[in-house]
Amino acid sequence: MHVEGAKRLDFDYLEKFMVDCFLAAGCPEKESKISASVLIEADKRGIDSHGIGRLTPGPYAPIEIVKETATTAMVDANMGMGLYVGPYCISRRYPAWSWPLQRPKKSGLGFVACRNSTHYGIAGYYTSMACEKGCVGFAGTNARPSIAPTFGVEPCMGTNPLCFGIPTDEPFPFVIDCATSICQRGKVEKYARLGLPTPKGMVIDKNGEERTDTEGILKGMVKGECALCPIGGVGDELGGYKGYSWSVVVELLSIAFQNGDFGEKLTGVDAQGKPAPMSLGHFFLAIDVEAICDLEVFKKKSGDFLRWVRSTGKDPNGPGRIWTAGEAENDFRQKRMSEGGVMVPPALLKEMTMLREDLPAIKEKYPKFCFE
Repeated sequence: MHVEGAKRLDFDYLEKFMVDCFLAAGCPEKESKISASVLIEADKRGIDSHGIGRLTPGPYAPIEIVKETATTAMVDANMGMGLYVGPYCISRRYPAWSWPLQRPKKSGLGFVACRNSTHYGIAGYYTSMACEKGCVGFAGTNARPSIAPTFGVEPCMGTNPLCFGIPTDEPFPFVIDCATSICQRGKVEKYARLGLPTPKGMVIDKNGEERTDTEGILKGMVKGECALCPIGGVGDELGGYKGYSWSVVVELLSIAFQNGDFGEKLTGVDAQGKPAPMSLGHFFLAIDVEAICDLEVFKKKSGDFLRWVRSTGKDPNGPGRIWTAGEAENDFRQKRMSEGGVMVPPALLKEMTMLREDLPAIKEKYPKFCFE
């Protein structure tokens, strides 16, 4: 969608700016690069709600391994940025990182629960990493309460993405990464940046009315007066209870292992309405395919099924194509990589200039942006 005043920014330039912002905020170089890679990957995949728009340099804190077994671990992020905590939990990029992606090769699977963390970007980043290692990946996180339960109007659960990654023999894995609400807060924020109304059916207010006024919705969400609808929508006629229940699953896996916070403690404000930290929980599971069967056979069978689904009869009123999860993101990635960058709307360009004013090191390094 074309936005008046938007500028195309080169991915390398944008990622370097992100790294520099994290560095300027006191984050170590290695963690700064990891954090930027998570955000830029969202922009490359066309998930604009979780890319440069989520650039909020936060505090750095050392990660603590609280408990560990041959196949599991509990990690305490100590309220550091989830953007480097998430990769720590799923990867082995540092010599000290030994799970869960290493554990499957020894025991068949690895599971990590994480407590006291913050927003960790797109969940698909982590399941894609599992797929690259020949594993089936499963990841999730809770978030600020924003989804109303079926027949309720009060925000109780976060948008709580439920994400699976499955290796295939295609150039991209099958990755389903989506909120358990019809949309996530980031999409409403995107509508605000674009000056668009929120489609009807996505948001309900305390009076049971479906809202479309984007700016009013964002203000109402902060006050707890508006809530996102679960997948399936309002009530139970279209299966809203299914999305609601899946959101509860993610919430439980994000707080029960972690003895974590939920509800009012995750609203981002205290009883006096002042900003307060939100302690989030994450979970990561990786299952080694080769511990069960031949990896190439698994990948081919997965690919054969997905190709068959895409080849089946098309809706004559539709776009003439069937997608499987991960395919659209791969299409976006190929297109944007060929274009060399992403179109950044005026609102985000303004946020970049504001970050420059807030961080002296950035002002010194970027006296003039490429789009100025």
